[in-house]
Amino acid sequence: MKIDRLIGIITILLQRDQVTAPELAERFEVSRRTINRDIEDICRAGIPLVTTQGYGGGISIAAGYKLDHSLLTEEELQLLFSGMKGMDSISEKAHSPLLAEKLSAGAADLTDSFNIDLASHYKDTLSPKISAIKRATRNRHLLSFSYFCEKGEDRRTIEPYRLIFKWSDWYVWGYCLERQDFRLFKLNRLWDWGTGTDSFAPRDLPDLEPDQYFSAGGIYLKALFEENQKYRLIEEYGPNCFQTGPKGRLLFERDFVSFSNLREWVLSFGSQVEVLEPERLRADLRQQAKEMLKIY
Repeated sequence: MKIDRLIGIITILLQRDQVTAPELAERFEVSRRTINRDIEDICRAGIPLVTTQGYGGGISIAAGYKLDHSLLTEEELQLLFSGMKGMDSISEKAHSPLLAEKLSAGAADLTDSFNIDLASHYKDTLSPKISAIKRATRNRHLLSFSYFCEKGEDRRTIEPYRLIFKWSDWYVWGYCLERQDFRLFKLNRLWDWGTGTDSFAPRDLPDLEPDQYFSAGGIYLKALFEENQKYRLIEEYGPNCFQTGPKGRLLFERDFVSFSNLREWVLSFGSQVEVLEPERLRADLRQQAKEMLKIY
């Protein structure tokens, strides 16, 4: 984009006393004529640039004119860089090297102070999905896909509005044309996606924020966990999420949004948990155990 190129040119001029137009043209993969127009635009924006002709000449910022290099602290620069590195983990194209070049003019060297991986081992399949959803959201194009859930496979078409990363998973939030309502879809269950050419008119988004899909409420769980599962409860809900119950077991009480997600979570503990409430879940687990006995 042009604005990115203009910022890039200013950044290079901050880092170096002088640079030539051919160098800039090669760096940004545009013609020299385009660079000349960019220089004119930068001057019109109020930043005085000087062009010197002949051997040893080039483009520089006029002597005596200063730009503030300290708009961001070193810690803020490091946080921005680490955040962009994290976004690179789910992007098809890396943006952090260019960001480092733009942000480090006159500042401390930007190095990795910590590492953020938002894709884990799903990068090969996750990055193309995120890129397609970002384009569809930006261009207001409908997004169609096959979606796999407990009830089976379904084909959905949505108006995409937001990408969400929550609880180690990526989701797309949008208006589902089949359900005539806003829905949240997990990207790892979303396949065979495609976008149309027709644009949709953006809706007024409801007061209900996507984060509220993850809020507690609706289904109350009361359960006793074996003491050796303390690490999992602490990992997921913190050290104050349980009380010591009978026989040293851990009494856990919490509200959940989805019955199916609650059941999957409880089943992941195997015989290391006893559900006390709700009775609906106890009955469901008894049925699950009977079905498993038929297999084993």
